[in-house]
Amino acid sequence: MRQRWWLELIKDYNLEIYYHPRKANVVADALSRRAHCNALEVRPTARVICWEMDQIEMPTEQLAELYNLIIEPTIKEQIITAQKQDIGMAFIREGIDEKKRACFTLYDQGVLWFKNRLVVPKDMELRKKILDEAHTSMFTMHPGSNKMYQDLKQKFCWTRMKREIAKYVSECDVCQRVKVDHLKPAGMLQPLALPAWKWEDIHMDFIVGLPHTQRGYDSIWVIIDRFTKSAHFILLQTALGTTSIHSSTYHPQTSGQVERVNQILEDMLRACALTYSTRWDECLLLVEFAYNNSYQKSLEMAPFEYGRRCRTPLNWSELENVSLLALTWLHKPKNNNLKRAQSRQKSYSNKRKRPLTFEKNDHVYLRVSPMKGVHRFGVKGKLAPRYVGPFKILERCGPVAYRLELPPHLVAVHDVFHVSQLKKCLRVSEEVVDTSQIQVEPDLTYEEHPIKILDQKQRSTRRTINFYKVQWSNHSEEEATWEQEEYLQTKYPGFLPTTANEYV
Repeated sequence: MRQRWWLELIKDYNLEIYYHPRKANVVADALSRRAHCNALEVRPTARVICWEMDQIEMPTEQLAELYNLIIEPTIKEQIITAQKQDIGMAFIREGIDEKKRACFTLYDQGVLWFKNRLVVPKDMELRKKILDEAHTSMFTMHPGSNKMYQDLKQKFCWTRMKREIAKYVSECDVCQRVKVDHLKPAGMLQPLALPAWKWEDIHMDFIVGLPHTQRGYDSIWVIIDRFTKSAHFILLQTALGTTSIHSSTYHPQTSGQVERVNQILEDMLRACALTYSTRWDECLLLVEFAYNNSYQKSLEMAPFEYGRRCRTPLNWSELENVSLLALTWLHKPKNNNLKRAQSRQKSYSNKRKRPLTFEKNDHVYLRVSPMKGVHRFGVKGKLAPRYVGPFKILERCGPVAYRLELPPHLVAVHDVFHVSQLKKCLRVSEEVVDTSQIQVEPDLTYEEHPIKILDQKQRSTRRTINFYKVQWSNHSEEEATWEQEEYLQTKYPGFLPTTANEYV
């Protein structure tokens, strides 16, 4: 590279080179006088190489394969050969002879060029070989269509080249599974039908993983009335156990109202813990009252407001006689307010989304996400594919939901998915992702598992900490990581060896 740089620098000058023998060359240094090769060292080195080649033992089958290797012609040689056999190239050569093709030129051996670019004939197999080399080889690593076109157009030229490159990249199975879509989220907002009366349509959810209280509570059962927006927060224990029935998998927006209430409830519990220094289960009833007595934008009133506001230190209104007939008329303004709120939410949400539909028997990819909180090596699951599949669509279950034909090892996963979790497969490839190796969980997450201990070490600070070098599932030994003994015992009980030398 250094010599090439100097050659490019001096090529614009008229130079006269003089030879200075031996001592006359006063500017030479020790490095420039050093011999690149010593003839006395060549023969011993050659003998060593021959001896090493004799020591190589290769099975007969591999030797037969080695002898059958054929040196294929280069891409350029294949293009030159295809040009001579293509009829269209002959017409272009005739136009050059008649001076009707000024942009085309013929160089040595009749090779056709277009503005210093090699013309590729209409040979689809040859073009595919060029595209494969420019996209899937180890020197390119799946570039985008624009980058790939900019690289290829400097050396090659054919009709509709940019369109073919874009189609090739869009149908690449690897690119469809690993690359991010820089598009708006798919699936327009579909508001649910308004209920006819209060507590006829409810949503519920569970907030789990809360700090364990003295009374044994660690969960909250959240129940929301979709008409009045009233909420009930009930203390529960995780040990009771529940069974979930999914509407569309991995799409919390299906019950977006209760998800929003969960967020508000958690914030209110945090505020109570910081302000009043009390246990969260002791203030849950007051939190429920505060939520139900607060103003709701969709209702334009509080859920507790049924003829009048609830009495609080800031609301000291006297009791009034309110007829039952007047209370029944509150249903109409609430219904109108809810309709306006739904229309407003739909218009805001759909500005940031795009419609996407599929047909029956189409093939789609399914989005998966890495398990959150998994203690793994540096990549932390990022090198796993973003999508698995493709899977066949069996039916359309709603405006934005589809039922997929899942393989037997994904029987625990609910087979109805929102359109935002799907991506259309433009070309069904015979080589698909084996989801059984990724170990997809029912909630469309995956987790790595340790399979082997390679080494052990200790680190002494205030106390001695044992570390193990662990090889993880679906990864090589080069990707092994050092993990603490305490973490492995907690996360994977029974994995660690019983003796210090068991792993050796």
